[in-house]
Amino acid sequence: MADPANQSALVTGVTGQDGSYLVELLLAKGYTVHGLMRRTSTFSTERIDHIYQDPHESGARLFLHFADLTDASALSRLLHEIGPDEVYHLGAQSHVRVSFDQPIYTADATGVGALKLLEAVRDYRDTTGKTVRFYQASSSEMFGKVHEVPQRETTPFHPRSPYGVAKVFAHWATVNYRESYDLHASCGILFNHESPRRGETFVTRKITRAIGRIKHGLQDKLYLGNLDAKRDWGFAGDYVEAMWLMLQQDEPDDYVIATAETYSVRAFCEAAFGRVELDYKDFVEIDPRYFRPAEVDILLGDPTKAKTKLGWEPKVSFDELVAMMVDADLELAAREKTLTDAGHVIVPPMGE
Repeated sequence: MADPANQSALVTGVTGQDGSYLVELLLAKGYTVHGLMRRTSTFSTERIDHIYQDPHESGARLFLHFADLTDASALSRLLHEIGPDEVYHLGAQSHVRVSFDQPIYTADATGVGALKLLEAVRDYRDTTGKTVRFYQASSSEMFGKVHEVPQRETTPFHPRSPYGVAKVFAHWATVNYRESYDLHASCGILFNHESPRRGETFVTRKITRAIGRIKHGLQDKLYLGNLDAKRDWGFAGDYVEAMWLMLQQDEPDDYVIATAETYSVRAFCEAAFGRVELDYKDFVEIDPRYFRPAEVDILLGDPTKAKTKLGWEPKVSFDELVAMMVDADLELAAREKTLTDAGHVIVPPMGE
């Protein structure tokens, strides 16, 4: 295993939930980290602002680069400019429900984007002779209409959304490049992983965000879709450690990363509202707009392989995760209430 203090890594999706936790982990281990982000009209770096410093300052080890996963030439140039030891591919159009509304873009960014990055890594390796280790963020949504419970590395894929289909493409492209070109390329089949940094349109954060606003009188109702869908929910901060461990192995491989426990959306609501001594039934209403055209009824992962080969274990329990997210959003809503009382106009999150 190489000395992390002399290692550099490229992280796509660096401003997302997983990207922010992974950057924290890599910096703590002594890496120099390069983050890839899309250029937009707003500089959306809130999740990493607490660890970002001026790249011109002495000792800076986090650098941000603008590039798009749909631009193969930009990805290739960036690889040659940075020369990373490891590439963590987390970037994607990652919202399942949105993928039904934007299937072409999802396929291009989430699926073909991974192939373009793999090709850039292969070209860089072949041109320079330097070995690059590659991590692909695969997803439990690839299992979709599950063929067995729990799901493991050998379970057949049956995706039920354009997002799931795109992730299957990216997953098999990674396996193909590993087998065809001898790339050190591994796939982490991550089941649902949440945190206070989760985007507000994802169901867990949508719930905890609403609870904070309801407690502070800023919102009356929460509108959700299928309350009976079951998911294997873990803490994102635990899951990025598994990503790093995969790239420290002598041989690349694919791993299911999960808690081996499943809870319904309804159970999440019960636990989250219970944290503030409220009954979710008094506030949650069903809105058909939030139902998927094709539902994934149950996801439950078997992380035995990751535990055995990587020595990885989830540390944060379901109840601890729920409490962490609710408490953080109570604080956020309290600050929002202060601004509202002072006459500032606050745009409510989706779901009110």
